[in-house]
Amino acid sequence: MITPERKLEALQHVNRRRDGYHFLWDWVKILTISIGLFLVLRTFVVEAFKIPSGSMEGTLLVGDFLLVNKLVYGAEVPGTGGRRLPAMRTPQRGDVIVFEWPKDRTKNFVKRLVGVPGDTLAMRDGILIRNGVALAEPYVSHSDPAADPVWDEFRWQSRFLVRTADAAVAYHPSRNNWGPLVVPQLQYFVLGDNRDNSLDSRYWGFVPDSLLRGRPEVVYFSFSPDSADLTWLTHVRWTRLGERVH
Repeated sequence: MITPERKLEALQHVNRRRDGYHFLWDWVKILTISIGLFLVLRTFVVEAFKIPSGSMEGTLLVGDFLLVNKLVYGAEVPGTGGRRLPAMRTPQRGDVIVFEWPKDRTKNFVKRLVGVPGDTLAMRDGILIRNGVALAEPYVSHSDPAADPVWDEFRWQSRFLVRTADAAVAYHPSRNNWGPLVVPQLQYFVLGDNRDNSLDSRYWGFVPDSLLRGRPEVVYFSFSPDSADLTWLTHVRWTRLGERVH
């Protein structure tokens, strides 16, 4: 005979199972929504990048972790053949930008945009000249100013050289002396702030606007890397946390 007490015990057991299922289902929904939001934010709004080299030293340091605004230039929509969301504004001279390296699109570079379409650029003794005006660039640093190497990589510049009387002679560009070059449409010219230690547009050419990823906004973490395993804990650059990128 089933007593009222046994009926009550059976109902409580069923309710506990249902409560367990509801608990698990609620967590599944929370995790699914959280992962979905993370992917949407990472794809269209903001993404984290790490600085691996010293090409932007003075402005960005090896070991800096950046939050990059992907909306500002229009985030790329996956699976649409390169279509982008509407941009908040066009890239401007002086912007620090993140882009896919034209020579290997699996790698992301961070440089400063110094030339937009239609600009005429040159460098004389390490001084950047844009549209005939020598620029004062307070963010630039030099780690080896005395050297001015000539490499075959600079030869690509000949195709974009402004044809003047001086250009009639053989063109021999070097790291600190080159141009004048005209930036083509839908292309950008970028340089590292550490001008003597930067693999930038001087060596491999222009950046197509289709390869822009975004603009770094803030340093959210930074540490001084060395050989220690826990350097990310013991060598934190506390003063750089939250620093805006300019």
